[in-house]
This record gives sequence, structure tokens and C-alpha cells, in this order.
Amino acid sequence: MGPGVSIIEVIIGDAQDSLRLDRALADLLPDLSRERIKGLIGDGQVSAEPVAKIGASAKVSAGQRYIITLPAPVPLDTVAQDIPLNIVHEDADLIVVDKPAGLVVHPAAGNLDGTLVNALLHHCDGQLSGIGGVARPGIVHRIDKDTSGLLVVAKSDKAHEGLARQFKDHSINRLYAAIVYGVPAPGAATVDTWIGRSDTDRKKMAVHREGRGKHAVTHYRTVERLHGAALVECRLETGRTHQVRVHMHHIGHPLIGDPVYGRERKGFKSILETLGFNRQALHAKSLGFIHPVTSQRLMFQSVLPNDMQELLSQLHV
Repeated sequence: MGPGVSIIEVIIGDAQDSLRLDRALADLLPDLSRERIKGLIGDGQVSAEPVAKIGASAKVSAGQRYIITLPAPVPLDTVAQDIPLNIVHEDADLIVVDKPAGLVVHPAAGNLDGTLVNALLHHCDGQLSGIGGVARPGIVHRIDKDTSGLLVVAKSDKAHEGLARQFKDHSINRLYAAIVYGVPAPGAATVDTWIGRSDTDRKKMAVHREGRGKHAVTHYRTVERLHGAALVECRLETGRTHQVRVHMHHIGHPLIGDPVYGRERKGFKSILETLGFNRQALHAKSLGFIHPVTSQRLMFQSVLPNDMQELLSQLHV
């Protein structure tokens, strides 16, 4: 076994009985995506006895033992950049950052540098977890470029595994503040749908019928009634792409400033132009989890950024 290679052994439980192999392993290994697992299976990195043939779609049985070989992470082609960061908490295993709006989390087409990952590589001198493979070292979750607020990043593989597991079982406490068009009625409720890619625009997410896409649950409550708008808090039970933005749009109260899901409403254009407010009014204000190494319960808070506070002041009744 070469340097950096790791071996993982898993035993199929009753909850995974009769599932596809790739789905069963994804359930048992929350730090590895289903696509990553499919790739490992295709590369011959998953073995089992007495199973003679391994395939992603093969049905598994409770009690079966599988061996997964994880190759050493491919060296990352991302440069470290000295970009200022608002560090809320840092220890040997993880770091919590209060991300400003406009900062992309990880490099991708169109944003190859100037991202949070570039900044973290500089700040941590390259010491970020690489258990996810390549391209997103230490990143176990993300928030949109134009959403501000709290984000936790793993510095060690043990922290990465533990945090990924908590995100998988929905035990992470995540609370968002949003300013939406109109006043929701009822003032507090749960939005429970399935979210997947839009049929008409692959860059957008949409609510679909049950069983299509991924199950998504948001608990919202109205904090303050504003002039033609409202300040709401959204507690995420799941963490799907664009979840708050899609769910608030779904109930008829899209986020103010959202260029994808929110149509500009009469009377707001001059306010947004005067303030120079050109992003969705969404802020990750609270983040809580169990420290994956020390088992300490951690909770972090972030105040609304200046642009959202200015928007609120303009919309007070």
C-alpha cells in the first residue's frame, strides 16, 4: 500500500439491506459522495468476499463486509492566496469563518482563484483535510457566493469525517436570516418538499413531486413585519442547494434581491438601487455542532452584515 493510501472496512447494516451497493456505502460513509463511491467501484477499489463481482447497482445484504481502498488525495492545483478572513473560531481540527457576500467558497470554472479555499490554504499553510479527494480541501458544506455568514471547515481528516456525518444525519444547527417580499401567512410554518434541478434551467433548483430530487425541510418564522416585506428566520433540517431561496419562493415570498428566484417587485427598485443592494438578502446567522474530536457542543452567532441592516432600516414600517 502506497503512502497516503487508506483502507476502510464497512459492514452492511439492517438499514442498508437490499439497497444498491453505491447507495449503501454512501449511507455508511457520509464523508464520501455517491459519485465518488461509484468512481471507486469502477476503479476496482471496492472488494468483498465471498462476492465475486462488484457493481454499483448490485444489491447488498445485511452482514456483508466490504473493503474500500482510498487512494492518496491528488495534489491540489489551487494556489494559496493572502485574502483577509473573519475567523470566528479555530483549533487544531477545524475553523469557523464568517464569510462575506461575494466570496466564492471553492474554485470552479469561472472562479479559479480568489475563493475561500484559496484564502484558507494560505491561512492554514496548506493544512486542510483532503479526505474528499481533490478540489475542495476541508469543505464539508458551503453557502452561495452572495450569501453571507458562518461556515465550518475541517483541518483534519477526523474532523472532516465527524462533521460530514453530522451533516448527513441533519444534527447540525443552522439558522438563516432572510428578508423576503411580503409577509408570510402563517407567520411560522414548515416547508417540506423535494428539491432538484429545474426542468427548464439547469442552473436553477425547483420543487418537484415526492421522490424526485432530494427531500428538503425548512422551518421558518416571521421575526418582523416590514413595509411590503418581512424579516424571517429559517432553520434548516436538511441542507439542499439553494434550499432557503427555493422554499421561500415556493410559498410566494422570494428573497429580496435574489437574481434567480426573486422577481423585483414594485416600489423596491429605487430602494435597492439607492443602497447598491444587488444580492439575495440571506445571512447564515447561527451554526451549532458537536466538535468531532473533543465532543464539545459549539454554537456560533453572526450579526447581520451592514448591507442587510441598511435594507432593514429602509423597510421599517
